[in-house]
Amino acid sequence: MTRLRILHLTDTHLYGDTRRHYDVVDTRSHLIRALAHVAHLRFDLVVCSGDVSEDGTTASYRWLRETLEPWARERGARTVYAMGNHDRREAFREVLGGGQPDVDEAVLAGTDPQRPVASAATVDGWRTIVLDSSIPMRGYGSIEPEQREFLRAHLATPAPQGTVLVIHHPPIDAQTELLQALALDEADGLALIEDLRGSDVRVILSGHYHLPLVETVAGIPVVVAPGVANIARSFDDPREESAIDGYGGAVIDIRGERVRVAPFLERMSDDDEVFRFPAEIVARIIDAAGQPSTRIGSVS
Repeated sequence: MTRLRILHLTDTHLYGDTRRHYDVVDTRSHLIRALAHVAHLRFDLVVCSGDVSEDGTTASYRWLRETLEPWARERGARTVYAMGNHDRREAFREVLGGGQPDVDEAVLAGTDPQRPVASAATVDGWRTIVLDSSIPMRGYGSIEPEQREFLRAHLATPAPQGTVLVIHHPPIDAQTELLQALALDEADGLALIEDLRGSDVRVILSGHYHLPLVETVAGIPVVVAPGVANIARSFDDPREESAIDGYGGAVIDIRGERVRVAPFLERMSDDDEVFRFPAEIVARIIDAAGQPSTRIGSVS
């Protein structure tokens, strides 16, 4: 198989019960709508790139698995999951294993259920590598040295068709001050890019920002899919944070040397603001939970 089609979903923020995200959004309904939007297509991979759960319960992960995996199988796809900052490693691992069910989990896990959830698998010549950028009880991301060693060890031998890397926190800047404060550690992001330079990685699939972004680093497209739970506003005042009641995803086709990214977005209504945090509230959140630096390199 020289072509690969991926359905990239992220930030589903599911609950183990029928609670609503921000007391507004039915995230289960959003996911079902997102799947219906592309139900006529066949896929090779269906990827959920983190913040799978909002409450970190095994029930939330089971609901996703029981909903998504039959849907994926009907379309010829296997499923891949990554940890996000809202996920909980023990519950995630109990239901979803190393992020690629039916594939041996990476040696990183050892016997400690709180170790990072990382895995690698090669199917039909395509390798998928899942890294865990989450830090327990924190919003921003990091990549531990042993995960980088794991990644480099696998990339040392190219896969026949290439590699897809899945990591929740993207190694690119955010659009707002809050999300930049909750982004991947800058040094870790730069180190990751160096590890990938000249490798067979065809695409990096990420989430966390809840909006569609594509940026090329070291010749590799980083694809941030829009959130399933809500869509962040891209070009409001970057000192504020707001989101609309909508859902989205991205369809990615890899064909030879080409990588095509087709995001999709749907709004639920015209009166659809889920939340709006003014600058003073954002500053408090950053002080409480963010990294020391909130530099936004691409926003002026």
